[in-house]
Amino acid sequence: MLGGWLIVGWPPLDVGFAEVVVGVLGVWRVTHLLQAEDGPWDIGLRLRRVAGHGFWGRLLDCFYCLSLWVSAAVALLLAGGAREGLLLWPALSGGAIVLQRLVPAETTWKEDP
Repeated sequence: MLGGWLIVGWPPLDVGFAEVVVGVLGVWRVTHLLQAEDGPWDIGLRLRRVAGHGFWGRLLDCFYCLSLWVSAAVALLLAGGAREGLLLWPALSGGAIVLQRLVPAETTWKEDP
């Protein structure tokens, strides 16, 4: 942070580590719900069917693409200004993509009896 302050004259960001972590988790959760899950009452499945095969359908099929749009909304909520928003936007998407790559594709959830 201090390096950026000295080099370009910008003050450090006003977004804390916990906010960024919660933001990344939120972006991953919403993106995964929209892209890969049926969701409660099959809302995710219905949304993907309505989206069809055009732009919106392709957007909902691609985790990477969708995470950019979801992270833009979360960055708007977290950022205190344009500079923070522009830095948070790809950072939140990138964090969600890292989480997505860490989660096995064929994860099955089993409840204990």
